[in-house]
Amino acid sequence: MKIVIDENIPLAEDFFAAHGEIVRLPGRHLQAADVADADALLVRSITQVNDSLLAGSQVKFVGTCTIGTDHLDQRWLDQQGIGYSNAPGCNANSVVEYVYAALAHLNLDWRGKTVGIIGCGNVGGALHRALTAQGVACRCYDPLLNLGQNPDLCPLEEVLQCDIVSLHTPLTIDGAHPSRHLLTKQLLQKLPPQGILLNCGRGAVIDNKALLQVLRERDDLQVVLDVWEWEPDIDLQLLERVVLGSPHIAGYSFDGKLKGTAMIYEAFCRHFAITPQVTLADVVPAVEDNLLHAPAGVEHWQAVRQLIAQVYSIAADDKRLRALAATAGGQGDALSQGFDQLRKNYPLRREFNNYQVTGVAANTPLASTLAALGFNLS
Repeated sequence: MKIVIDENIPLAEDFFAAHGEIVRLPGRHLQAADVADADALLVRSITQVNDSLLAGSQVKFVGTCTIGTDHLDQRWLDQQGIGYSNAPGCNANSVVEYVYAALAHLNLDWRGKTVGIIGCGNVGGALHRALTAQGVACRCYDPLLNLGQNPDLCPLEEVLQCDIVSLHTPLTIDGAHPSRHLLTKQLLQKLPPQGILLNCGRGAVIDNKALLQVLRERDDLQVVLDVWEWEPDIDLQLLERVVLGSPHIAGYSFDGKLKGTAMIYEAFCRHFAITPQVTLADVVPAVEDNLLHAPAGVEHWQAVRQLIAQVYSIAADDKRLRALAATAGGQGDALSQGFDQLRKNYPLRREFNNYQVTGVAANTPLASTLAALGFNLS
């Protein structure tokens, strides 16, 4: 069996080597010739899987180690009898921690704010549960859910009035509720004074040209973008206007990527009626030097900020993207290739639950907050 695998999927050899020949290739540049004689194809969101790529090939199974499936032509795959699977929820916790890190960096204590969440599937739902568990008031917009599934549902216009608005919707262009350009200039102008907007879903859910116009008109807004319309050819003028920018890596914690690999391995085994030989617990490495010490002499919120920054420096993600923009000389191959290289060579980031915090008194607000974020306490 020949298995073609995106070069950015971690530990694929540990899972799949026993089942065939592995060929690693860059996902964005996969061509039909690369997969013509492959039996299985494992990708991430940057690979468009459709008839142009797979027509005439012997591929029988496609796995995407991502939550989203908008890059898979599912109708065509169904017509061809090609099995496929995604990894729903694999990186949800990673994206939630990205939101925490962004707000902590901006010195915005979410416990005293109202938070609007657009798209409450795997990721947005995880964020909603995490925030409501901390007593945060949330308003949610998701036309695919009902009040029985999420009691905080309300109209989109009400969500946009929250202090913080975070987008986690997939990209859809048809159906009853298409999400492409869901946020138009008219809606973006409804954000409240000093409003905070984060997009960790898909870039084109916000009309990026309209967003740039609004940011030119309103310097009170703070926008955090991990995803961009026209990736990897991002709008450098928009990057200049946002307070934090990153190259589509919110879900790129090592733990989240490993969960995606493991979930696709299980789907691969089911499709080919293979008995799994490896589990995630077999291959996930422990974090060395995972002890953190709570800072002394600072108030609760500043302690939370400092501990988050010790685990995940979101400012470094922003710095790397801006350095690329400065050296790329404008849009073009240098920018797009550099964007992909930032993703390929993304530094190892482990999730909060791998770390143990010492020096925190039990039954204190700090202990409750850190536990809610996922840190272990001793």
